[in-house]
Amino acid sequence: MSEQSNRNSPQMRKGFGPGRGPGHGHGFGMPVQKAKDFKGTFKRLIAYLKPHRARLVSVFLMAILSTVFMIIGPKLMGNATTKLFEGMMMKIKGVPGAKVDFDYILHILLVLAGLYIFSSIFSYVQQYVMAGVAQKTVYDLRKEVNGKLSKLPLKFFDSKTHGEILSRVVNDMDNISNTLQQSLTQLITSIVTLIGVIVMMLTISPLMTLIVIITLPLSIFATAGIAKRSQKFFKGQQKALGELNGHVEEMYTGHQIVKAFGKEEKSIKDFNTINDRLYESGMKAQFISGMIMPLMAFINNIGYVLVSVVGGILVTKRAIKIGDIQAFIQYARQFSQPITQTAQIANIIQSTIASAERVFELLDEEEEVPEAKDAKIIEFPKGDVAFENVVFGYKENEAVIKGMNIDVKKGQTIAIVGPTGAGKTTLINLLMRFYEINKGKITIDGVDITKLKRGNLRSMFGMVLQDTWLFNGTIKENIAYGRENATEEEIFRAAKAARADHFIRTLPDGYDTILNEEASNISQGQKQLLTIARAILADPAILILDEATSSVDTRTEVLIQQAMNDLMQDRTSFVIAHRLSTIRDADLILVMNHGDVVEKGNHEELLARGGFYADLYNSQFSQKEVM
Repeated sequence: MSEQSNRNSPQMRKGFGPGRGPGHGHGFGMPVQKAKDFKGTFKRLIAYLKPHRARLVSVFLMAILSTVFMIIGPKLMGNATTKLFEGMMMKIKGVPGAKVDFDYILHILLVLAGLYIFSSIFSYVQQYVMAGVAQKTVYDLRKEVNGKLSKLPLKFFDSKTHGEILSRVVNDMDNISNTLQQSLTQLITSIVTLIGVIVMMLTISPLMTLIVIITLPLSIFATAGIAKRSQKFFKGQQKALGELNGHVEEMYTGHQIVKAFGKEEKSIKDFNTINDRLYESGMKAQFISGMIMPLMAFINNIGYVLVSVVGGILVTKRAIKIGDIQAFIQYARQFSQPITQTAQIANIIQSTIASAERVFELLDEEEEVPEAKDAKIIEFPKGDVAFENVVFGYKENEAVIKGMNIDVKKGQTIAIVGPTGAGKTTLINLLMRFYEINKGKITIDGVDITKLKRGNLRSMFGMVLQDTWLFNGTIKENIAYGRENATEEEIFRAAKAARADHFIRTLPDGYDTILNEEASNISQGQKQLLTIARAILADPAILILDEATSSVDTRTEVLIQQAMNDLMQDRTSFVIAHRLSTIRDADLILVMNHGDVVEKGNHEELLARGGFYADLYNSQFSQKEVM
């Protein structure tokens, strides 16, 4: 196919809303996207990790070892402190032969160094292995999604915005990737740390452990209260950010119109209004959520004071050693961190499952009707096309095309005319099997198109549409898109035949000129000439032409019309006509209205009949006369 529908156009890359996907900005107070079926989606996502079970077990064990080694540290440091304190106290008391046992302290420091080194090694290996697991899992999932997109029918793309599809394929996938790589290991580490810290605190003093745990509900209550208050401001921030993005995109893409109508001041005023709203919401959201850490620090400090007082009393009663208080305070500081991390990770995982659910929804979409097992290939198509009693409707029991019969011979030009919504584009979509017919059959060279391989069927067609599609690349690459492995000479020949060679060579880089994202660095007429060159290079048996001269100047229109006439020579051509003056020489004109072919014949026959076509034709010319 030389020109595809512009659902794949660069414009698809627009449409990202605030935060560019659900994975951004997880934190206290941020609104979190929730899954409809958390349990089912979670199980399905875990199934993608099953092939990596052995590596995941090793990650889990390494996370435990790394964390355990880190947790033992404060206890050993406490022992060293106790030994140092005891030695110093004996010296102060003047005990004969009293000294600080530096050999013991050195031994502990060496053990600590070894523990921390091993902890770091295990942590490094754990991250390395998990990165491999995460990337391979997401690689397989992306591959599956990409394969699925190629099997989805046109109705799926017609019913979804480009931004929504891209959001699922890119943003949601990135969200899953980040969570698998970082959050899962963090969750394991946090849980092990929490359990380990509680165990170590209990071994030192159950009473002081109880004091630390009592402060926990206070922290949770304070966090929940602030998060609840900040949530509405975060929602307002996201809404204002979305409006600001939309306004900037709208004003940027339409900047010529804005300037032409002198609306720059209004545009700036609107921007400032939205920006002020974003500032207000953002400031309040960040200020309120920012209170969480100081408040938690305050509550934790109260806990430390109580621990220090109780610990001091216990030391004086010789219930615990002084080094144990130092170790306990370190554990108390570590205690709140995994709880905070676990709360944040819970939010992230909830959002990730929502992302996974959106990806799985895409994977569960109904695919195109499978190709026949013994699908045929027409190696050298002639271009005979027939519609036999074709019935089609986008919805059940609402037929758009009713009992259509057409018989087109090789080399004929078939013009399809009619008012908007008559079914002209639908007919083309059925011909290329973008939609499946309800009844009847469509044949090419006598073969039912449902018996053909889809790739072979669509390779028979070349398309030149009113909405041109050119990608970000050189002019040469855009023309060569029409046929794989085309030589430079063939590309130049196609460009000459399309009357495009002259304007291409006048460009600074000629055929190596790079077209920008929307090919706005060349004119509309030049774009059309390039799409015609692409169609000529493809050398299709059947052409589909959606009148391409409606938005160009008269001189370029003549060039395009000449190029299209040459392209149509000895090829079956379906022309969707908007200006009836351009199809006078068509072999057959199909006049469509409400999905039916209400009239058919050549130009003279239809005019002489004085029916629907004659009314359409005369109304166009009477409008011109009025103008």
